[in-house]
Amino acid sequence: MNTLKQIKAPSVLRRCLGAIAGAAALALSVVAADAQTSFYDASRQEIAGRPGTLIRSEPMSFAPAGAQAYRVLYRSTGMHGEPIAVSGVIIVPPGPAPAGGRPVVAWAHPTTGVVPHCAPSLAIFVFQQMAGLRQLIEQGAVVAATDYPGLGTPGPHPYLVGDSEARAVVDSVRAARNMQGAEAGNSFAVWGHSQGGQASLYTGLIASTYAPELHLVGVAAAAPATSLVTLMGDDFKTSGGKNLTAMTLWSWSRVYGAPINKVVLPEAMPAVDQLANECIESIFDILARRRTEKPLEQHFLSVPNIATVEPWRSLAARNTPGALPSSIPLFLAQGTTDDIVRPEVTASYMQRQCRTGSKVRMMWVQGVGHGFVARDSADAAVTWMMDRFAGRPAPTDCGKSLASTLDAESPAQ
Repeated sequence: MNTLKQIKAPSVLRRCLGAIAGAAALALSVVAADAQTSFYDASRQEIAGRPGTLIRSEPMSFAPAGAQAYRVLYRSTGMHGEPIAVSGVIIVPPGPAPAGGRPVVAWAHPTTGVVPHCAPSLAIFVFQQMAGLRQLIEQGAVVAATDYPGLGTPGPHPYLVGDSEARAVVDSVRAARNMQGAEAGNSFAVWGHSQGGQASLYTGLIASTYAPELHLVGVAAAAPATSLVTLMGDDFKTSGGKNLTAMTLWSWSRVYGAPINKVVLPEAMPAVDQLANECIESIFDILARRRTEKPLEQHFLSVPNIATVEPWRSLAARNTPGALPSSIPLFLAQGTTDDIVRPEVTASYMQRQCRTGSKVRMMWVQGVGHGFVARDSADAAVTWMMDRFAGRPAPTDCGKSLASTLDAESPAQ
């Protein structure tokens, strides 16, 4: 295998199925999300306070491996520096904590939607959606899983807005440290998929300045959204990509005030609005969204490529993560048949990171598309993160040829 072109999906059908799975982004639930409750409502007085402090928590049932889970509402920082509330889930492993406290892994979830009722913490099978959760619990890690702003709490969700996601991730770690009985230490790793991969990279960019009291030992990302200009240019071409593009346009038109009517045809807006109000939690949701998206195959954008039109191009560039500090080890996983986040794009980000002198572990998952790459790389990601907590030297694939790293991996690794 000599080029990335050789690893693309072999048929139109496979690309279509991969796009639909990509829109699901590892959604494993088989029922729709619960309705919201008053738990997610916080007054202005409740929101005021230090980022990462808890507003409230409540126990959750059915956590794996003997763990105790809590739905949490915690304080964070909004897009304009204002205090906000963010919801999420914190899972505490059983048994005594080690000296110095338990390690914390922040799980950054993939796309679930852009409106409040699409919060992962509302999903009945939320634990099944966290790639590697059981392994992390068995390794003694506390897992902090933010919903991101505007999911659970009042929306709209700033979808694919990197700094917003990252602050919510970091503050979920702080919330875990502030939870009585969690006994969480100050060392953490972040692990995310797709949208959550972007959030993980942005967490690496802001952690030292936003939360200097915490120690980030490593960043792990599966099929991360690293180049939003490329992503927006690619994704309107496929069914799953149209789903993601519609959500991005709908969200950014509200959080940035970008003029959606300048790029979306009037006859397409009902489908865009409906997609924005549907969640991605189950296979049934994927099928429903496929039906909702169908009109966009005939009428959608009024421009050939949204990534070339302002202010959308500048907003995409603003939310494209730069290279991490070279002191932060990086784990990247990428499916070779992914047509939502193309392998070439992740390879380019890896090479950019290598040029900074970073240690980058690159895992290619052969024959896997966007939807399942986090699931299939979770064992390797957990092992990599636990090695960082243990202080072991970080491995690197920088300096190796791309072909050799491609040929070395398999889904079983």
